[in-house]
Formats: sequence, C-alpha cells, structure tokens
Amino acid sequence: MYILSMAQTKYELRDLSGEVVIITGATSGIGKAAAYALVEAGCKVVLNARTEAKLKDLVNDLGSENAIYVAGDCSSPDLNRELVAAALAKFGKINAVIPNAGIGMYGSILDYSDDQISQMLRTNIDSTIHLIRAAVPAMIKTGFGDIVIVASVAGFHSAANQAVYSGTKHAQVGIAAALDRELREKGVRVALVCPAGVATEFAMGTGRTAGMEKLATYLKPEDVAHQIVHILQQPKTVRTFIWTLWSMNQQS
Repeated sequence: MYILSMAQTKYELRDLSGEVVIITGATSGIGKAAAYALVEAGCKVVLNARTEAKLKDLVNDLGSENAIYVAGDCSSPDLNRELVAAALAKFGKINAVIPNAGIGMYGSILDYSDDQISQMLRTNIDSTIHLIRAAVPAMIKTGFGDIVIVASVAGFHSAANQAVYSGTKHAQVGIAAALDRELREKGVRVALVCPAGVATEFAMGTGRTAGMEKLATYLKPEDVAHQIVHILQQPKTVRTFIWTLWSMNQQS
C-alpha cells in the first residue's frame, strides 16, 4: 500500500509577486479594494477609472513603484488599448485583467431613458469585451494569463426592476463561458466573480432606497477583493470558473 506523506499532500498556492494586473473601475468599491489586496499580494497594478484626481490619490497611496493609471472611459476600445500599452511600457507584461467597471440603475424598463440604457450596456458589456480583446494577445504571447470578470448573482437570478442591469450581467456570464472554451488551450484562464449585494456606492445606485441598516448586511468590497486574489493564486494547472459570494444575512 502506498501512503502519501503530509509533505506530499501540502497544497501550494501561486506566489503573485511581480505579476501585472489591469483593473477597471478602480477608484471605488470592489475595484479599489482589489487594487489594495493585489498590491499587498505583491502585484503591480494598472488602474482605470474616469476621475483622474481619484486615480492619482490611489496611486500615491499604493506607491508609484506598484501602480500606474490611465484615466478615461473604459467602454472605449482605444482606451483599453492605451491601458495595455501603458502596462507593457511600464512593467513589460500583463498577467491578468479584471474587468470590474459596472453601473446599475433600478426601476421599470419603461422609465429608463435611452442614455441610461446605453450607459449600462457600454459600461457593463462593452468595457468587458474591449479590455479582454486588448489584453489577451499579450497573455497568449507569454503562454499564461487570467481573466477575472466581476459580474453579479444577477447574472443568474433576475429580479423585477433590473431588466437591463440583469441582462448585462447575463451577458458577462455568456462572454466568460465562451472565452473559457476559446482561450483555455492558449493558456488563458477565465473566471467569474458573482457577488450578491456589496456595501458600496454602487449598491445605492439610481432607483434604490436601501438604508445604511440594510447595507450593513451586505458583503464588504474586501470580501470580493480577497476572493479575486485567491482565484489568481490557484496553480497554473487548475482552472476555476464561477464563484458566487453571499453574506450570511443574504438570501440565495
């Protein structure tokens, strides 16, 4: 009989030191928490959001040796190409991308303006696609990479008054499922992080009236950020796909 020793069964997570990660929606909520968690894990981060002043403050806090930024609209193909170029110019590689930027508005589909619908589609879907398109060639060139899409449980469980938002999250799930099959043989892993309610400014988006008491029962941005780190730390021989997160007080 062959018995494995304890030393042989020890599970080793990957060391992320020096890995380069692009994050959109980086100045608040999950994106900001992920930036801190990834730098703490040894990563270099390339950050994107619309507000340059907030990006400057975040980079100053993280350290210019650990972080750079490109401000602008992440639904733009050109902006995403600029993000990738900045990452390669500063750090020489791209190990992972986190399409995190998102926006939600809540209410009857009859009450949305054309601009509100377009904004959700651009921010939640276009930005995801364009970041991945821009970054994947660099990952394929090195033979390995990670795409971690921040979606939502709304991508599986639709609710009234969330038709457009939930639709965009279902789209992200579909994008991830297709890319998982398409990119796997090229060494690129795809994962979905799908949290329930998270206590962020986003959770108080247009049309919501949740008070602070309810927000206290939600997940914290750090809960999701550390799950992202854990996904990236998995051995290169392991691929994961869907991660859902709920607080103990939320109904699944």
